[in-house]
Amino acid sequence: MADNLDLFAGLDESAPAKKGKPPRKAAKKAPRAPGRRSKARAQAPQAAPPANGDYTAHDIEILEGLEPVRRRPGMYVGGTDQRALHHLLAELIDNAMDEAIAGHASRIEIALHDDGSASVKDNGRGIPVDPHPKYENVSALQVILTTLHSGGKFGDKVYATSGGLHGVGLSVVNALSESLTVEVARDRRLWRQSYARGLPAGPLEDAGPVTNRRGTLVRFHPDPEIFGDGVRFGPHALFEMARTRAYLYRGVEIRWSCDAALLAGGSAVPEAAVLHYPGGLADYLSATLGKRHTLTPEPFAGQGTLNGESGRIEWALAWPEDEEGFVASHCNTVPTSQGGSHEAGMRAALVRGLKGYGALVGNKRAAQLTADDVTGGACALLSVFLRDPQFQGQTKERLASPEAGRLVENALGDHFDHWLSADPSAANLLLERVVERAEERLRRRKDREVARKRAARKTRLPGKLADCAREAADGTEIFLVEGDSAGGSAKQARNRETQAVLPLRGKILNVASASADKLRGNKELDDLVQALGCGTGARFDAGTLRYERVVIMTDADVDGAHIAALLMTFFYRQMPGLIDGGNLFLAQPPLYRLARGGTTRYARDDADRDRLLASDFAGTGKVEISRFKGLGEMPPAQLKETTMDPARRTLLRVEVAEDAGTATARRVEELMGRRPESRLAFIQTHADRVTALDL
Repeated sequence: MADNLDLFAGLDESAPAKKGKPPRKAAKKAPRAPGRRSKARAQAPQAAPPANGDYTAHDIEILEGLEPVRRRPGMYVGGTDQRALHHLLAELIDNAMDEAIAGHASRIEIALHDDGSASVKDNGRGIPVDPHPKYENVSALQVILTTLHSGGKFGDKVYATSGGLHGVGLSVVNALSESLTVEVARDRRLWRQSYARGLPAGPLEDAGPVTNRRGTLVRFHPDPEIFGDGVRFGPHALFEMARTRAYLYRGVEIRWSCDAALLAGGSAVPEAAVLHYPGGLADYLSATLGKRHTLTPEPFAGQGTLNGESGRIEWALAWPEDEEGFVASHCNTVPTSQGGSHEAGMRAALVRGLKGYGALVGNKRAAQLTADDVTGGACALLSVFLRDPQFQGQTKERLASPEAGRLVENALGDHFDHWLSADPSAANLLLERVVERAEERLRRRKDREVARKRAARKTRLPGKLADCAREAADGTEIFLVEGDSAGGSAKQARNRETQAVLPLRGKILNVASASADKLRGNKELDDLVQALGCGTGARFDAGTLRYERVVIMTDADVDGAHIAALLMTFFYRQMPGLIDGGNLFLAQPPLYRLARGGTTRYARDDADRDRLLASDFAGTGKVEISRFKGLGEMPPAQLKETTMDPARRTLLRVEVAEDAGTATARRVEELMGRRPESRLAFIQTHADRVTALDL
C-alpha cells in the first residue's frame, strides 16, 4: 500500500505538458522501510473538515503495515479467543515444520513459559538476515516480521511444499504480540531483534559467534489489548497439537516443555516430553484406538507419492466394532478440520474399492454404498503434502485444491484394492458392516419419506386397515388376520371403538432368511409397519405404537400356525421391543363347534374336542360336530363370541424367557434362517416325537 501511495503522490506532474515543452519526469523515490509509521503527504490537497458530518474523503482510512491485523484480528486468526491464541503458536510451529519437511531441520522445540509467553525453536536454516534488495539497509528478517505477504513460500525454489502460503503468519504473530523476540543462528553467528506490537523495538543486533547452534527461535507474549487479560494458553490442546505434528512427519523430533505452574493438579500433560514417531500415522491410529477392537486385524495404512516427487500422501484407517469413529485430515501438516477435496478423494477411493470388491464376490448390495456408509464409524487419518495448495481463508480449515481429490483417489485406490484382496475374510466382514450401514440409511430415508407423506396427508394408513375410532392407544388392539375373507368376518365381529383389523395376504415374508432389499420391498410388511406406527429396528419407539395390543389371529390349523410363526419372527427380529413390552398376543380361535340340543361348545383342537365329548356331551344323543375351515368360514357372531370378545376369549401373551434369550435367538435362526440344512437336521432329530400330523 505504501508503494501505491508513492505513485499517487506525483499525480499532478503526470498531467500533459504545455505545447512545446517536454513533460517533467517524476523523481524516483526509494520504498519506505517496513515497520515505520507513514507521514502525511505534502502533495495531498488539504480540504477543510466538513461542518455537517457528511461522508467525505476525510472518512476514508488507509491502514498500512500491520495495522489491519490489529484492527481486524478475526480476519487473520479467526477471533480473539483461546482458539485464536493457539493459532498464533500454530503459525510458528508450521513454519518450523516446513523447514523439517524441506529436509533442513530435524528438531523442533515448543515451550510454554510461566510469564504467559510461548516459544518455538528449530534447527533449520534460519531466517535470512542480510539486507532485502527492495529496502535499503533493512534486513530480510525485519521485512518478514513487519510486512504482510512476504516470505519464501510463494515460489517452489525454497520450499517444494509448505503449510505457510500467504506470507502473513509470522507478521500476524508479531502484530498481535505485546512483545516478540527473534533469534537467528545462521552462518555461525547469532542475530537478535525485539519487537513491540508489530514495530521494531531496536535494530537487528549481532550477538556474536556460535558454533553448535543453527535455526530460528521466536518467543512472543500475546497482547492483552487484543486477547484480554483472561485468555491464556491451554497446555492440553497445545500438547496435542505438538503430538499431532510429530505423527504427521515421521522424520521430525519435537521437544515439548511446559512450566509446572501452568499445569493443573493431576494434569495428563507432561512438563517435558520428546515426541518422535517413526511409524507416522499408523502409530497415531494405534495410540488413538488403544484397546478397542476393530473389524479387521490390521488397519489400512500406507504412504505414497502424489503427482511425482513433489507431493506425498499418508493414510491410516480402521473400523472399530463400537462404530465410534472420526476423520482427521491434514495438508502440509496444517489440520483441515472442515475437510475438503483431499477427504473427498479418500472417500471416493474407499467407495470405489468396496463396490468393486462387492461385485467380485457377488454381493449385489454393495452397489448402493455411499461415502458416508464407508467412513461412518471409521477412524480415518489422512495427510497430504501438495505444492501450492489452495485453502479457504487464512485459518486454512478446508482444502479447496480441485486436483487434490483426483490425486488422492488415484493414489489411494490401488493400495485399497490390494489390501482388500490380501485378506478376504477381513474384507468380507468390512463389506457386511458397510452394507448394513447402507441398508440402515435407506430405511431411515424411507421412514422420513413416509413421515413427510403423513405430515402432508395427516394420517396415511394402509387402505386395507379397518381402524378403530379411539385415537388414544390405551385399551385398543389390532387383529392381524390372514386374507380378505377372514378380514371381512373380523371387521363385522369387532368392536369399532377399540378394535382394528388388518388383513394380510397369505403367508408374509420370512424376514430371517430374506435380504434387506426384499424386506423393504414387501408390501404386506410395509402396511403392517405403517399401521403400527412405531418403526422398526433401531428406530423402534414404543411411545408411538398406535395400539395397546397387537393380536395375531390365524386359522387353527398348520397353515395358520406357520403364518403365526412368520409374524412372530418378524416382530422378534424387527420389533423386539413390542415383545419385551408385553404388547404381542396370539388369539385362540376354535377348530370345532359341538352342539346338541341347546348346548353349544367350541374346541380349540382334537384333544379339546375329545375332552368336551367325554364331559359336557356325555350320555345319549347325537352331537353335531362341525370343523371350521378357517376364520373366514365362521359367522361374525361366532368369531366375536369365541375369539374377539374380551369378556369370553382367551389370548396367549408372546414372551421371551429372561434365561432363554440366547437359546431363542439360536432356535429362530435354526428354524427360520437362511440355512435349510439346519431345519432338516432339526426335523430328523425330533421326528420321533411327532404324535399327530395335520395332512
